Amino acid sequence: MTPMKEDYLKIIFELGGTKKKVSNKQIALSLDIAAGSVTEMVGKLVQEGLAKHTPYAGISLTKKGIRYAETLVRKHRIWEDFLVDKLNYGLPDVHSEAEVLEHVTSERLVDSLEAFLGNPKHCPHGGAIPDKDGHYQEDSHTSLADTEDGAEVSIERFIDNHDLLMYLHDIALQIGQQVTVVKHDPFEGPVTIEVKATGQQIPVSYKAAHNVFVK
Repeated sequence: MTPMKEDYLKIIFELGGTKKKVSNKQIALSLDIAAGSVTEMVGKLVQEGLAKHTPYAGISLTKKGIRYAETLVRKHRIWEDFLVDKLNYGLPDVHSEAEVLEHVTSERLVDSLEAFLGNPKHCPHGGAIPDKDGHYQEDSHTSLADTEDGAEVSIERFIDNHDLLMYLHDIALQIGQQVTVVKHDPFEGPVTIEVKATGQQIPVSYKAAHNVFVK
């Protein structure tokens, strides 16, 4: 399987495609690619029995696709945890390294690495880590962009994307922060939030708000 197909499986998994239909627009926003490219790749995943697509509704993973995605995500996120926790990598810098390492990691190695790290349940950007039997606590799939004005929520996780993580670092948005959604600006404008602990108001861009998940 090509790295690009694997990236699609992982992002559909991150967006909730194990339980619901994910739109082409969501995939395009998260991978920062054109919608036309998503349509083409979705067709290939369907042909290989990894995904199901319903016109005008979206795409979800099949059982085969879920198993494949869980294996990829498990290796990727355990390596991210190791890089941040043991090698002091910055959060925006771990994705590309983990992307390489996941493809050369055996099941024995990832099991040993997991035990060495104390069986972490979440990676540094908040995503759940499946255990070797495929068990994990389901992530929130409610994006900041889809949260109503006035709602008080906790920042749970970020999509694993280098540019996104750099942006969120620059605006000081962090996992675990309690925030209030102040307003959604029209015409794909930013979502303004207020951090409960400091009272600081932060405008979060339209694209970033679709890749930040809250509970």
